[in-house]
Amino acid sequence: MNALAVEIPWGVLLAIKAVVILAVVPLGALVLGYTFLLKMMSHMQSRLGPMDPGGFHGWFQLIGDGIKFLQKEDIVPDEADRRVFALAPTVVVISTFLIFVVIPAGPRLQVANLDVGVFYALAVSSLSVIGVLMAGWASANKFALIGALRAAAQLIAYELPLLLAVVGVVIQAGTMSLQGIVSAQQDGAIFGWSGIGNPFILTQFVGFLLFLIAAQAELTQTPFDMPVAESELVAGYMVEYTGFRFLFFFIGEFGTATAFAALAATLFLGGWSIPGVHGTAADLLGPLVLVVKLMAVAFLMFWVRFTYPRLREDQLQALAWKVLIPIALVNVIITAIIKVAI
Repeated sequence: MNALAVEIPWGVLLAIKAVVILAVVPLGALVLGYTFLLKMMSHMQSRLGPMDPGGFHGWFQLIGDGIKFLQKEDIVPDEADRRVFALAPTVVVISTFLIFVVIPAGPRLQVANLDVGVFYALAVSSLSVIGVLMAGWASANKFALIGALRAAAQLIAYELPLLLAVVGVVIQAGTMSLQGIVSAQQDGAIFGWSGIGNPFILTQFVGFLLFLIAAQAELTQTPFDMPVAESELVAGYMVEYTGFRFLFFFIGEFGTATAFAALAATLFLGGWSIPGVHGTAADLLGPLVLVVKLMAVAFLMFWVRFTYPRLREDQLQALAWKVLIPIALVNVIITAIIKVAI
């Protein structure tokens, strides 16, 4: 294995990893969009449209939507800042690509095993707010600008509970490396316990719930979809985008949902690990295990999206600052006390 690794040039290996990451984001967006948006929620809400096109179970609906987006005219408002307007969707998607750089799919299946992997993932996920602000400002549309400002206020507010929800996991694992956090759960090294696998969701259930709520707000999904509220802002910061540029925002939203689901699965459900499985077997089974876990997390996220009504702006801010952040701080304090005591 070592000899084989030496034979692969560093540039070739990096290119292979980059291509894999570039394929994962749109593929994850397609899978989540098809599975949850067009199928699961259609059944739960008895919507017949997504179940009819293409014969068997409406399999052609997603392909038809993609063709529709590509056929639409690329329209740019006359007063828009054309460069910023064109670059904004790309910035949103790039932030999603950067998250997947540190998410491990096996003991050796990771682009970069950073010692500060958790910090890196949460930091680059916040870059999407720059693209949102660029889209709202460059569109020269008051509805787009209001949506962008709403999104910025929302993303900044919910980054704090998102970060604090992860601190408890970092304290228990004793590392910010995502690979190290997976290993800690696989070995069951929680508060001094050892032996069989012990996922952090058992001791960090509060952190898990906080992470899901904050991630829902970061994705601007219902009940936190004020930045794109159709009844108020038509489509918010995306209102002037058409065709493939709008499709980029769609890929960014569902790709980021895939990334957050994978992060939650890694931090709280053990990621790719299976108790007692190591080495090459873990590399072979790890991606499948991670996909199953992230799909379970994504189910919860989309279930909430299609269940609860939209909050008001003041209710959204109050939930973050008056409820989630205090609960997250208490969870961190209790976790630290137990860690030191045991």
